[in-house]
Amino acid sequence: MQQQRSEPAPPAPSAVPAVPAAEAATVLATGPATVPPAAPATVPVLEPTAAPAATAPAVGPPADPARILVVDDDPTVAEVVAGYLDRAGYRVDRAGDGPEALARAAGHRPDLVVLDLMLPGMDGLEVCRRLRGQGPVPVIMLTARGDEDDRVLGLEVGADDYVTKPFSPRELVLRVESVLRRTRPAPAPRPPSAAGLTADPAARRATKDGTELALTLREFDLLVFFLRHPGRAFAREELMREVWGWDFGDLSTVTVHVRRLRGKVEDDPARPRLIQTVWGVGYRFDPAGREAD
Repeated sequence: MQQQRSEPAPPAPSAVPAVPAAEAATVLATGPATVPPAAPATVPVLEPTAAPAATAPAVGPPADPARILVVDDDPTVAEVVAGYLDRAGYRVDRAGDGPEALARAAGHRPDLVVLDLMLPGMDGLEVCRRLRGQGPVPVIMLTARGDEDDRVLGLEVGADDYVTKPFSPRELVLRVESVLRRTRPAPAPRPPSAAGLTADPAARRATKDGTELALTLREFDLLVFFLRHPGRAFAREELMREVWGWDFGDLSTVTVHVRRLRGKVEDDPARPRLIQTVWGVGYRFDPAGREAD
């Protein structure tokens, strides 16, 4: 009986060497024109779900997450940028060209736009002009061209910052945070309040237990100052400087206004518990309303 010979096993395919995520991010950020042939094999390491959380910058999620519109015709670049922004706590929309970007901005007004300059058809400069025509919106321009004229032109049409490819996605996130910090209005401070008293400087309105107080201009300013500095004793000279803005003057002006303010905020102006006299010093606002020594 003739013995069958076994065929040798085919050689195992050679493994594709892995590319570090940081290196691949830089390569992909330059655009498809500069991607080497082996780059497609390493694309998965750049997917937002594959990158370690520690690589995202420690900017922390915003208390009120801003909406960022990323506009880039290269889907890989857009995906990487959007992934980093998403992990930083922002809400992210994406668009691949100018008309789509304008449509998305009209549907949901973004707080900031990351905009590629070299878009097909309608370029980034025209998109920026039209976005600004719809209303003010911060724009960070992305471009593979580093010429000074291009940067100046981008800034002239309204870009708030200009990033040249290749760039670090983490640096871009920090730039987004910086631009938003400069352009987003700061939240209005809460009106100071204590012991049932509230003073709203923006509305120039003061209340006691919900009932509006009829205060003069200086009485209102004096109450706001006391509410913002509870428990601290102030000399009449300090009150004149901080409330009236005077470095010198008749100190009896302070005494008279304190007496009048007491008449409107104290339950018993003859025995004040909130605005107390500190003998040898001046006055102190005590929110606890303890009886003065």
